[in-house]
Amino acid sequence: MGSTMFTSNPESQMCDNSFDFRSFRWIRTMIYAIKQINNNIYLLPNISVGYAIYDTCDNIAETIKQMFSLISGSEAEAKDIPNYQCQEKSTLSAVIGESASVISIAMARILGTYYYPQVSYFSSINVLSNKHEFPSFFRTIPSDTFQTTALAAIVEHFGWKWVGTLAEDNDYGNVGVQLFSEQVERLGVCIAFSETIPLVYSKTKYLQVVETIKQSSANVIIVFSGDTNLVPLVWEIAKQNITGRTWLASEGWSTSAFAIEKEHTNFFSGTLGLAIPTGRIPGLKNFLLQLNTHQEPVDSITKSFWEHIFKCSWPDHTKPQNNMTVCTGNEDLSSVTNTYTDVSQLRISYNVYNAVYAIAHALHSLLSCDNGPCTIGSNLQPYQLVKALKAVNLTDIDGIYHHFDKNGDSVAKYDIVNWQMGESGFLIYKKVGSYYGSTIMDHQLVIDEQMTLWNGDQSQPPLSECNKSCKPGFRKSILPGQPVCCFSCIPCPDGEISNGTDFAECIKCPPDYWSNRNRNACIPKEVDYLSLEEPLGITFTVAAGLGICQTLMVLAVFIKYRNTPIVRANNLEMSFLLLMSLTLSFIGAFTFIGEPSSYLCVLRQIVFGISFVLTISCILVKTLVVILAFTMSRPNQGVMKYFHPSHQRILVGFTTIIQIIICIGFLSSASSFTKKNRESVMTKIILECNRESELTFLVSFGYIGLLAVFCFVLAFMARNLPDSFNETKFITFSLLVFVMVWVSFIPAYVSTSGKYVTAVEIFAILSSAAGLLACIFFPKCYIILLKPEKNSKKNLTRQR
Repeated sequence: MGSTMFTSNPESQMCDNSFDFRSFRWIRTMIYAIKQINNNIYLLPNISVGYAIYDTCDNIAETIKQMFSLISGSEAEAKDIPNYQCQEKSTLSAVIGESASVISIAMARILGTYYYPQVSYFSSINVLSNKHEFPSFFRTIPSDTFQTTALAAIVEHFGWKWVGTLAEDNDYGNVGVQLFSEQVERLGVCIAFSETIPLVYSKTKYLQVVETIKQSSANVIIVFSGDTNLVPLVWEIAKQNITGRTWLASEGWSTSAFAIEKEHTNFFSGTLGLAIPTGRIPGLKNFLLQLNTHQEPVDSITKSFWEHIFKCSWPDHTKPQNNMTVCTGNEDLSSVTNTYTDVSQLRISYNVYNAVYAIAHALHSLLSCDNGPCTIGSNLQPYQLVKALKAVNLTDIDGIYHHFDKNGDSVAKYDIVNWQMGESGFLIYKKVGSYYGSTIMDHQLVIDEQMTLWNGDQSQPPLSECNKSCKPGFRKSILPGQPVCCFSCIPCPDGEISNGTDFAECIKCPPDYWSNRNRNACIPKEVDYLSLEEPLGITFTVAAGLGICQTLMVLAVFIKYRNTPIVRANNLEMSFLLLMSLTLSFIGAFTFIGEPSSYLCVLRQIVFGISFVLTISCILVKTLVVILAFTMSRPNQGVMKYFHPSHQRILVGFTTIIQIIICIGFLSSASSFTKKNRESVMTKIILECNRESELTFLVSFGYIGLLAVFCFVLAFMARNLPDSFNETKFITFSLLVFVMVWVSFIPAYVSTSGKYVTAVEIFAILSSAAGLLACIFFPKCYIILLKPEKNSKKNLTRQR
């Protein structure tokens, strides 16, 4: 293998021939601040501050070389040796710079080793806040951590959920996009694409980035970059006519004067960016215009500035002259309008100004013994100035307070600027808001949306989403394999709502509420019960009324013809009591109709239980009387004397009292008598009597059933007694109808729900009562009213 012999120093890097007027203004601002300090009798009295200006050429290697020259105190390349001081006493107090974060990192690693203070005015990358790695670094610009938080707050403010990112391919861009992505992901924002901007011109890479932008549905693009590397991409975007995008600019290019040419303004108008707050520097305008090459030493940087601003060249006898105008030094700067002479929005220049004054105040505190023992200027140690800078507190001409936090960062303040079309056709940067972040978690964002214009001179902010927002009444359903911002919208199920956009889950309505038709609001459920107004309630009301009328008509017939043989032969007292109990049964049907209440729930069970027990008891007595009357072989046999009317009343009363006890026992144990049935019909609340009340009904019904079956068996056994006196035939048939009705009632009761359970109960009551009335009394009324000739004692005893 070959070897390389390092016998000479590498050649110096040549700086780019392009010239940035804004950077030259920063240099002149620093010189202006130093001249002010030297003329100030109160700040650093009797001490003159000097300066040396180095051009890093935006190159790390050149920066490191110049840093060692600065520290060693020699301009000779051969003597740039680390850890060696090439002059007796170093006059270096602090370094101001650099603008690019990547250059500042290289500087800070060297200066931090020797603990020389460094104050940057434009390097915002967050890693420089690490005091373990960069112990002597300070800056008058906020950290990118705050910038990413501010950009995320803007995205959240406008409700953008689908954004793209572009990052300059260095630490500033890549770290900025990484921090921004972490911030917005917590807000539910998705990154549609993330591309890098090359540091070295690459046509292929620019075409790839532009194609990604064209193919993406993201209308908002966040760009972390400096202005220099962004220019080729801007040209390619304009060339391919990409419009309708909203650009969010980091502070690295948000107020760039040369990134956007006049012919490109249509593509980037409406851009929203973060900018360093503006500040006033009184007298700076005149100082900038007073630059005179005859009165001041003309260095290479000033010469280059003069040549570029006046399109001339300085005489150089060592080189052949071109056709350009020769610079004389008498050119008038006031006749030129560009970014050098424009002091209307001093941002980075204001940071440079504050950096110079921060160092001056730190030096003043050391030399005036404000922070301990007095320090003699010639014995000033770098670490002493670092300590003094940490304690610097100064207030500018506008009363704004400036200091460094524990990380050497300034307070996070940003202007929000909007790129709008000016009258001249160039873009102007209009302040439309501000951001103040004392901490990452505590910040304040203010944006005047009425002053903000978007691309295409639109007054409404654009939408940027993978899918349209889900309207109220719908929820998001994440598509498999897609980011969370790409989803489909599905309707909320019944009983659930979403009353806003982009709900991840629908909200379940409270128990007594249900979703409306659009499923965007919960409305009270309809309270339902068997009411008098609905057709079913009207039908039952009419049927019960007819039953009562028929029973009363039969009762009237029996009262009128109470002395006729057929009425007297059928146990007149029990017949009247039976008709009264049937009337009570028909009346009891009304207690099942209407809105249930505790009173009605108790009343319906008592009326039902007592009326039907009384009915069956009367039929049982009538059956026993017939059986006993026709089974005695001799008249006046002793059995009947033990079952005379008083005994019959006792039997009826006894069976009825048992039913009363059952009702009282169960109803007294019930905590409440009404309940809301929410299960039968999901969209309604069915008002009904509670389970304890229903249990009373079932037990009462069971007791009635036992009496009815017992009575039916007796009547069936006596069905063959003589016809004329035999009422058991009709009793048998009536009880058969009664039993069939209630046997059919059981499956119907179990299989129905809600108010239809009540309807089944009413139907059973009415049909069974009507069956008893018709089977027992209608045949007798037929004879009394239509066949009066058969209503005679002779006819009744004819077959005996």
